[in-house]
Amino acid sequence: MVAALAGARAYAVDTEFHRERTYWPQLALVQIAWAGQVVLIDPLAVDLGPLRRVLEGPGLAVLHAAAQDLEVLDRACGTIPSRLFDTQLAAGFLGFSTPSLASLVRRVLGVDLPKASRLTDWLRRPLVPEQQRYAAADVVHLLELADLLGAELAASGRLAWAEAECEELRTRRWGPPAPEDAWLRLKESRSLRGRARGIVHTLAAWRERRAAATDQPVRFVLSDLALVGIASEAPRDLAQLQRIRGVDQRHLRGGQDREILEAVRLGRSIPESALPSPRRDDLDRELRPALALLVAWVSQLGRELAIDPALLATRGDLTAFLSGDPESRLAQGWREELVGRPARRLVDGELALAFDGRGGLTLERRSGELVGVELARPRAAWIGDGG
Repeated sequence: MVAALAGARAYAVDTEFHRERTYWPQLALVQIAWAGQVVLIDPLAVDLGPLRRVLEGPGLAVLHAAAQDLEVLDRACGTIPSRLFDTQLAAGFLGFSTPSLASLVRRVLGVDLPKASRLTDWLRRPLVPEQQRYAAADVVHLLELADLLGAELAASGRLAWAEAECEELRTRRWGPPAPEDAWLRLKESRSLRGRARGIVHTLAAWRERRAAATDQPVRFVLSDLALVGIASEAPRDLAQLQRIRGVDQRHLRGGQDREILEAVRLGRSIPESALPSPRRDDLDRELRPALALLVAWVSQLGRELAIDPALLATRGDLTAFLSGDPESRLAQGWREELVGRPARRLVDGELALAFDGRGGLTLERRSGELVGVELARPRAAWIGDGG
């Protein structure tokens, strides 16, 4: 198969995996299609190392909703495709809102994919014929779908946008976060101050390493509730640790109690000034009306352009933009021209958002004409007249 794919212009890839009870994804199946061929690879029976040659080759890898597949391939093969076309992302630039593969194939190709339970155990062997047909269907139509979407994108002048988005997805950091950054994913970390912030930093890093070493979800090692509780209480001994809400006996077995207390001790010594501030999603009060306006405008713009609004700008993108983040996605590339510049003019008061009289919104040059609102004044007898 690797030899046959060496000269392929494009190939379709999908994976089946489980990770409900493990830290690392358990790869159960790899599906590949190219030039009329479909192959199912059993990673429980063969080494996937040779697949690296295909992924690093010149062929275009076509996937649907590729994010998790890229993480799985990176861990299994030590690399990701050198070129990527994500049909879900591409469809978003043509007015589809994060479509499933089945719905996209039905609407574009008029084909109904075979159905299977989402709870299928892909690790069980042997795979029955129904499972094999379902798995193969995930890749057999992808190349035709990619060609049709690509042609439509080129005709609408949006192919470069989709390709840029696919490349951004491809080059994103894959795999678990660095243990030292794990605390930043905790929503509650924003409210912690002083020694509690240092403790949550070291404790979250310990939890991440422990989960990776034992291959279990981080929540099995220690829940978020327990982690934040420990950081807030800063226990000095086992008795204090056991009294914290969310800490169960199962969390303290195998020497974990000593490791937790050591992480707490190390965290106490970290000054708050030495840690980065967690990214805040909230805005200064005076900018919140602007965020509401921009969210409404982006939604309208998505409808007008037949582009999934989430591809134009998420609420997080708009928040980062209004906060002046130089790394904001609205400050660069095609988004800066399409969304960032008009958004800046709207916030600066050059443009205004108004109803168009047909149930929609329109962005137009602001007139600067102020309109007063007459309010009825209460009669004096109604105020303080004793009854």
